[in-house]
Amino acid sequence: MEEYGKNPKLSYNKYLKVRELINLQETLSDPTSHDELLFIIIHQTYELWFKQVLHEIDGAIGWLAEGRKFRVNHALKAATAIEKVMVSQIHVLETMAQIGFLEFRDKLNPASGFQSMQFRELEFVSGAKDKKILDFFEFDEFAHERLKKRFEAPTVGEAFWALLEREGFEVAEKQGKIDTIVKILRHPEEYPELFIMQDLLVEHDEQVSAWRYHHVLMVERMLGMKRGTGGSEGVGYLRTTLSKKFFPEIWEARTYLEL
Repeated sequence: MEEYGKNPKLSYNKYLKVRELINLQETLSDPTSHDELLFIIIHQTYELWFKQVLHEIDGAIGWLAEGRKFRVNHALKAATAIEKVMVSQIHVLETMAQIGFLEFRDKLNPASGFQSMQFRELEFVSGAKDKKILDFFEFDEFAHERLKKRFEAPTVGEAFWALLEREGFEVAEKQGKIDTIVKILRHPEEYPELFIMQDLLVEHDEQVSAWRYHHVLMVERMLGMKRGTGGSEGVGYLRTTLSKKFFPEIWEARTYLEL
């Protein structure tokens, strides 16, 4: 056994590439604004979380196709747990002084959070596919190719309904989907894994909505009604995204549930 710390074959820093990681934050302001480092780290952290959430949802889609309900639920639990962290992380940005943010904000033009490829992938894989968003990324070959694959691939909702159809539920039409979820909600002890699954899909939807809501408030708190760095309407545009639902039939089923 090698003595700890003596010529290790693998170390924490090497495995996690810490040297490379802490050199990825390149500020643009000169002199460097104190708050710019925080702004970069928060957004880089978001991109890492987006990567992991996509990994979990991709896993869930594969396991849905195989009928492995336990693994599906396990992956969705991980995704929603991460999303709760993502929501709370927004409030760290609110520790920036408004004037401190303005010290470097203009340097970001024309970059914008609207251009987050992985967040758009998350929307697409969850069911919110928008051809206008796909076309917007034509300027970025790497992002456009990834989003095009997502746009053409099955969503987690489609994989969920396909599983239910294989199990004998009627899901061909909207009302059939609603009736199926009502049946599962009414008899959770008969369909325990499906009950948990539909609830986790709703939670995924809810957490992304909560992220959007808190993001809108954070932006307004920082910038008021200023236009976005990418030319969008800023808070005005962000507010239009708050009513989006990935799984409307699962939500609507709650309205039909009765004793």
